[in-house]
Formats: sequence, C-alpha cells, structure tokens
Amino acid sequence: MSDVQQLDHHIGGTTSAPAGGDYLESTNPATLAVNYQVARGTAPDVDAAVRSARDAFEDPRWRDLSQTRRGHLLRRLGDLVAENAEELARMETADNGKLLREMRGQLTTLPEYFHYYAGLADKIQGDVIPTSDRRVLNYTQREPLGVVGAITPWNSPLTLTTSKLAPALCAGNTVVVKPSEHTSATILRLAQLAVEAGFPPGTVNVVTGYGAEAGQALVDHPGLAKISFTGSTATGARIAAATASRFIGSTLELGGKSPNIVFADADVANAAMGVVAGIFAAAGQTCIAGSRVFAHRSVYDELLERVTDRARTIRIGDPLDDATELGPLAFADQRVKVDGYVQLGVSEGARVLTGGRQTDGGLGGYFYEPTVLVDVDNSMRVVREEIFGPVAAVMPFDTEDEVVALANDTEYGLAAGVWTSDLSRAHRMANRLDAGTVWVNTYRAMSPMSPRQGFGSSGVGVEHGQETIREYTRLKSVWINTSTEPLADPFTMRS
Repeated sequence: MSDVQQLDHHIGGTTSAPAGGDYLESTNPATLAVNYQVARGTAPDVDAAVRSARDAFEDPRWRDLSQTRRGHLLRRLGDLVAENAEELARMETADNGKLLREMRGQLTTLPEYFHYYAGLADKIQGDVIPTSDRRVLNYTQREPLGVVGAITPWNSPLTLTTSKLAPALCAGNTVVVKPSEHTSATILRLAQLAVEAGFPPGTVNVVTGYGAEAGQALVDHPGLAKISFTGSTATGARIAAATASRFIGSTLELGGKSPNIVFADADVANAAMGVVAGIFAAAGQTCIAGSRVFAHRSVYDELLERVTDRARTIRIGDPLDDATELGPLAFADQRVKVDGYVQLGVSEGARVLTGGRQTDGGLGGYFYEPTVLVDVDNSMRVVREEIFGPVAAVMPFDTEDEVVALANDTEYGLAAGVWTSDLSRAHRMANRLDAGTVWVNTYRAMSPMSPRQGFGSSGVGVEHGQETIREYTRLKSVWINTSTEPLADPFTMRS
C-alpha cells in the first residue's frame, strides 16, 4: 500500500500524524479501489485538537478579531471552496459514491453558506432592556461558547460539516471536526482551505477515525463547550445524555422517515417526479428521504405506475458519468442493511413491485436497485424504521384526516412533502404535519437562510438561518448603575 496516499489529522493549522501510528483504508464504493489511508484518531489526538482549539479561542488573533473581519475570513473561505469546487466534488464522489453531477451542483451552492454567515457575522448583537430605574443601564450581548465539537456523517460530508462550521466560526468559536471514517478527505481539504483563507492556526481542526474511538473521545472531552452532531438517532441519544450530564449544549440532526403525500388534485406527473427525487436521489442516503409515500386512492394507481416505471429506467452506474442517475451505497454494511430491510418487509407481507436486489453496477461496487414496496402499512418495521437507501413504501389513503394521522404516526419529524393544487389544503397540511420542514409541490429544497429543525426523534436544535447563531452563542445580561448616589437598603432587591 506504499503507493496509496496517507492523510493525517489537521491540528493547529498543519498536518499531524496519529498518536497511535495507525491508519484506516477508505475505499471507493463504486469500484472498491482504495482511495487513501486516513489517520486512526484516538483520545490523545482528540486532546491535542481540543487544546489547539482552546489556545486559538484565547489567542488575540482570533479572540480580538472584529466581527466584520471574521466575516471577511468566512467570505474568503467560501470563495476558495468555489475555486476548488471540481476537486472537492470529485473527492467526495470517490469517497461516498454520490453522483458527480449532484456534487457539482452542491459545490455551486456551498459557498453561499459561508457567504451568508460572512454577512451575518457583524449582525450578532444584543438589546438594551428597559428597567424601572432610569439610572440603571441593562443590556445583553451574545458571546461565543468556546470550543465546538462537530461530528459529521458520510452521506453529505461537505454540506453537513459546513452547516456546523460556518455558523460556529461566524459566532467566534473554534471547532474540532470528527468526520466519518468513510469520508474524511474533503473535510481535511476544507481545513486546509481555512488556513489559506487566513483563519488563525487551531481555529479549525480535524481528527479522523472511528466513531467509537475518536468520536467518543471528542464527546467525552471536558474542554468542549458544545457538540453538534448529525447521524443516527441512537447515537444522538447517547450524545444528548453525555452533554446533559456536563451541562453543555448539543445540536442534534438525527433520523427521519418522512411522508410524501399526493392528493387527488395534484399534478400527478410532477408529484411522481417529486417522489422519485425524494427517495432515489442520492440513492436514498439522506435523512430527509421521502420514504413513506401516501397517494390518494383516486390517483394511487397512476402515481404508482409513474414512479415504478421511472424507477425501472433509472440508470445505475459510474457516479463520475453524467448519464448515471443512481450511484452506489457508501459502504458494504450499508448495502447489507438496506437489503436486510427489504427482505424484512417481504417477510412482513410487503410486495416488491420493482428492484429489491443487490447489483455491482458493472463496476464491482455496492449498488442497490431502486425499490418500490406495496401492500404495506404503518405497522410494518419497513415503514416505521429508517432504511437510508433507495426504498419507497407506497400506500393509499382516502381522506385528509386519515393521511394526517398516518403521516404523524411516527417517532420522527424531520420533513414532509405535500402535492396539491388547493392553496387552502397546502396551508392546512403545513400546520397539521409534525415535521420541521414541509415542502409543498417540491421536495429536497434547501437554503442557508432557511432554518431546519427536527421534531421528536429527528433531533434537537436548529441548523441554517439566523436562528442558528443562538445555538453557537451564550447570552449575557449586563447591569450598570450610572448613579453616583450611595446605595439604598442593601437588604432589598434593586431593579
């Protein structure tokens, strides 16, 4: 393996070899070729990164930097991401198998996240609070928390890391990122671009490795002021317990089992394309996947036919080929999991209308056919549990009240789709659905300006938008007595 590139941690603005001397292999899920070897981080590496981040947080080069100057650095980082978009897109495609054409699209919009928070950096401000004593000035200010730990997944490494990194830096924090062991390359490259943009050493650190080793060490580190995590609900619950025991904050974007609802008055052709986009784009490996499809009985057959016909013609293959529409699953265990759920669904009584089989995509990789399940209901595990693959469960409904009850009958509440030409119904459904994001006549739309929050087991806290700044700052109330008169009775409270 001497000809395979080794990637080290990024700590203190430079590369850092793993304390234990061990490396992990990262393979291309489309071809199974080894991409690179990445440092296997352990507790000493995490400790070094957190200490570096703490030193940077207290360094006048960062601590005393004006909010406007922080914004300039974020804007420069966004510009560098744009300048290196093709390189980053290809690196991520090789890491997780996402279509290159989709990654190019993401890299077109990703700089906007840095630019948005660049503009927001000097808009972080407090308020003057009226008091009953005009001689007392009371005002609030928002302050950075300190060192933020960011643990990010393999399905959209750059986008989901940026969702944490940009607002954390905007607010004046420093960051230690632990990316997925499957997809470390683009995050290490992003850290290098942060140095090139002018961020002081230690402001952005990356420790790679397994979740049970590097990730757990980061969660347990006493030097953190906050953890921001995107991943499974089970892991999120453990992180929530760990942070609560230390009285530090956590932002958790977790799983989903999102409903995509098609009413009788919808444009069925458009709705079918929305269903396909919701579950088969990114091979279904997205937390917002519209995996539960509800169609009004009057359009159920038409919608099912359109979705199934399109699923059968989806082009599976090399994600670097612009003609490819479905790339591989990100790694072997993920394909095993997806196939296991399909087989479980069949054992529960579901019928596979199309797909349901593993394939190598002609390249030897971890591909899985786009799959449509019917004869399913909300009681089945295949409908209730997150699969994270290209598997849609399609069910009919008769009334609006019925479908609201079905859609809300889940522990999750991340997203929902509604397809209708009735404006009144659109607003009613938006109000009644228990989901942090509701799309009407579209799906998978996103913006750095629009906040995202999960309900129920889909998470805690907000990502994107101005509200995110509250996640990465603490509020301080300052009281100043402007009077020179002697204090009154010391045994009464003043206001």
